[in-house]
Amino acid sequence: MGRDLGLDGVVDHFTLNSDEAGWLRNKTGATRLGFAVQLKFLTWRGRFPRMRMELPPDAVEHVAKQVGVAATKLGFYDFTSRAAKRHRSELRDLTGWHECTKTDLVKLVSHLVDVIWHDERREEQVRAELLRQMRAEMIEPPTAAQVNAIIRSALHQADERAVAEVAARLARSKDCTRRLDALVFTDPTGDDTEPHGTAAVNGDDTADEDDTESVLADIKAHPGNVSLNSLLDEISKLGQVRAVGVPAKAFAGIGVQVVGAWRARASASSPSHLRRFAPEVRQVLLAALLFQRQREITDTLVELLNSTVHRINARAEKKATEAFVAEFTKVRGKSGLLGKIAAASLSAPEGSVREVIYPAAGGEKTLKDLVAEMKAINAAFARSKREVFKSSYSNHYRSVLMKLLGVLDFRSSNDQHKPVMDALKLIERHKDSSTTYLPLSETIPLEGVVRKDWMEFAIFTPDKGPKRVMRTVYEACVFQALRDRLRCKEIWVVGADKWCNPDEDLPDDFEVRRAEYYEKLNKPRDAKVFIAQLQSEMRAELGALDTKLPKLLWVTISGKHRNGAIKFTEREPQKEPKNLRRLKKAIRKKWGTVALIDILKEAALRTGMLKALAPVGTREAIDEAKLLERLLLLIAYAYGTNSGISSVAAGEHGHSEEELRYTARRYLTAVGLKAAGVEIANATFAARQETVWGQGTTTVASDSTHFKAWDRNIFTEWHSRYGGRGVLVYWHIEKGSMAIHSQLLNCTASEVAAAIEGMMRHATTMQAEGNYVDSHGQSEIGFGLTRLLGYDLLPRIKQINKVKLYRPGREDEDTYERLADAMTRPIRWDVIENNYDQLIKYATAIRVGTASTEAILRRLTRTASHPVYQAMLEVGKAQKTIFVARYLRDRDLQREIQEGLNVVEGWNGANDIIFFGKSGELSSNRRDQQELSVLALHLLQTALVFVNTLMIQDMLAAPEWADALTDEDKQALTPLFWMHIQPYGEVRLNMGSRLQLAVPAPQEPNPEPEPAAA
Repeated sequence: MGRDLGLDGVVDHFTLNSDEAGWLRNKTGATRLGFAVQLKFLTWRGRFPRMRMELPPDAVEHVAKQVGVAATKLGFYDFTSRAAKRHRSELRDLTGWHECTKTDLVKLVSHLVDVIWHDERREEQVRAELLRQMRAEMIEPPTAAQVNAIIRSALHQADERAVAEVAARLARSKDCTRRLDALVFTDPTGDDTEPHGTAAVNGDDTADEDDTESVLADIKAHPGNVSLNSLLDEISKLGQVRAVGVPAKAFAGIGVQVVGAWRARASASSPSHLRRFAPEVRQVLLAALLFQRQREITDTLVELLNSTVHRINARAEKKATEAFVAEFTKVRGKSGLLGKIAAASLSAPEGSVREVIYPAAGGEKTLKDLVAEMKAINAAFARSKREVFKSSYSNHYRSVLMKLLGVLDFRSSNDQHKPVMDALKLIERHKDSSTTYLPLSETIPLEGVVRKDWMEFAIFTPDKGPKRVMRTVYEACVFQALRDRLRCKEIWVVGADKWCNPDEDLPDDFEVRRAEYYEKLNKPRDAKVFIAQLQSEMRAELGALDTKLPKLLWVTISGKHRNGAIKFTEREPQKEPKNLRRLKKAIRKKWGTVALIDILKEAALRTGMLKALAPVGTREAIDEAKLLERLLLLIAYAYGTNSGISSVAAGEHGHSEEELRYTARRYLTAVGLKAAGVEIANATFAARQETVWGQGTTTVASDSTHFKAWDRNIFTEWHSRYGGRGVLVYWHIEKGSMAIHSQLLNCTASEVAAAIEGMMRHATTMQAEGNYVDSHGQSEIGFGLTRLLGYDLLPRIKQINKVKLYRPGREDEDTYERLADAMTRPIRWDVIENNYDQLIKYATAIRVGTASTEAILRRLTRTASHPVYQAMLEVGKAQKTIFVARYLRDRDLQREIQEGLNVVEGWNGANDIIFFGKSGELSSNRRDQQELSVLALHLLQTALVFVNTLMIQDMLAAPEWADALTDEDKQALTPLFWMHIQPYGEVRLNMGSRLQLAVPAPQEPNPEPEPAAA
């Protein structure tokens, strides 16, 4: 039988109304029950049940009670009999449902094309829309083969329509199509063949073709590291892209994923392949490539601008620091004086400064002289740093930064930043000047452009005459001010993606769909109601902590504590139960040492996850069996273990390096690998036995880990906490060690944003309602956003001893006496009330994906005066107070968070075992290749968890293990272990061998959307 629906589902979908009950008058016994069950299943699923196994047992019981027939009678009803078929025919007449005809097939395809042509290419979404339309038209789904044929036809026709629409727009732009063809043809007319089809092969034509292909290759090329050469290369690329003149509105109304798919086809195709396409298709693919590359290159230039200004400043500080450290060490006596002061302080810690420190230092005058000397040194240090900055800018960086002003169009929607915009125009007007000072005739904005500590350096005051502004110093100040405004998006760049107009980050239909968006976030329309809920929760949690504090042995709150008012004792770590070690050894004994590729193969064959890796083109001639083998080799070894394609090609499998590289170009995409990860996660959730793993969890743990990476690119950065250059990978792992999301991040990226992004963007069936994070994944802004988005942020706060608890209101000044030393001001509820609608708007932007969480946080956190930032901060302070008060008193919550974070730390430990190639270093300067490696590792480890889950269930089903595990054992049980895995050795692939595992209970493939959504 199928799975129980639960009381709500049974009542909603299997309750007979009066009309339906009347249709049963002439039926009795098993016939009556079978007829009723078929009827309700039809209205629930939009089709008739194929067998009794599909029926939820509790639904059958519910229907049986209504019709007055024992549920066991259903065993005598044959769903394949002539009587059952006659009942289905009768039900069609009664309900209006009908079987799918050829006319219906044509109409369904036409409907799908109308709905999806402009913005949808995901097969599962198209399938959901198809079944929704069939339900609306009361059409029973045809065979699985026919459904697949409808979907393929609709996708093909939708792409043809979209291509035709964009091609027509390109044709209306003068010479655009000719310039697009010139990227792949040596002859601008698009005809590069000799009269009888003989290709031109003379030396000049070959050179022309090389030049043509090099232009396209340059446009596709990824940026190098932060340097002047990289800036010049990217400026040149942007000029080449703009020269083609793809209209800005060429892809208006076309979805990002559609444009991205076209761009992927163009990127994976060589010029010779592109020449074989129909002209309209070729031009649209190239236009999509240029359209997205223009935005990417613009973003890259902004990144390079920010990084270059930061580098000038960092080098100036380093050089000045080295000089002043050397100078400081020359002064004698300071070390001895410091030692005397330290010794005196320790000998009389309760004494006064005048009585203890002054004598040790040689009197008050000595200390005053030392302070005066240090102030002079600090001032000189600042001057020296500015001089080095100005020198580096003038002599090395100025020429290229000035070129940037000519290619990037900076804008601002805030008049507060008009001085910086005016300053940019001013220095651009005088970019070719060689004078020392800016002209007196110019109006030179200083306030808001030149920082106070630079003012004396930027302005020259002669003995006679007006003050003059030093041109190069002023330019350096303008670029520093520009960087600061860019990073908070108060100044933005036309044609950029990441650095675009911040108003585009917010949903433009918020005014129209306000009620819907509030409902989706489950938030009240009235700000006062929202505030009352927060205040109520704050008072409840603070009151509970205040009441229970005397009995809590692990926490005390007192103003006498040195390092904060809260003194908190962590739980003792628990050891792994012995039974689990015994279980792992038994698994290794039963299945032996298993190669990684066999783990991935077993998971792929059982879940079909690799079918998600669709080709970037429209047709493929690779045999399905060969394709599966190549994908296994690429994911398991070339990318998943970081061994590389060349290394894998030398193994025993019959596939050449060229074939593997071709397959990687055509099939390995970030979108496909993410979809495969979702498939295996969902398959694992479905395969888990509740008796072994307990009920499904609704919380995930997330944390980052550092990967070393090549640094000839703009995204590899130095990480101070981990030490060394590299990138971060941010994982979201649920309690059963299954990864539901992963992200590749820069080292300076916000982990708070990454944690929120994973909770919002994972596409698995898991309902994530809580997120365990470490200290780096939480902040007051993070607490505010997660409250608005509707899930719990559950961090392990490193310095919880210094956390302040906020009061719900001024009337609570004397309410929580035992907590007084840890408490601070009341929450400013008026700020929340005044900006409540904007808070919902920003939260909606994150939920629907009009902007990334990082973009929203960048805009808010770098402009502390922003009213929405202030309101979000107050919400976050209230939510953090609620959490901390609960955390301090609830030992179970502390254990729960610690166990969750232990899971993600275990996942990070597995990274080192599996990702062993090239010493675990991401050996590519291309961001997309690094992302493929991380996603392949994600897929490989989830495959390990899936197979281990089945192995554990198989082992525990044996009689000798039936009652072997205690409750403590089951609580610590994890499918993430690798003592039975062989990650190294020769690459061998044998598709004929399989792991001997019991097949999980059959689950009906469920192509229909969830009934509740129907």
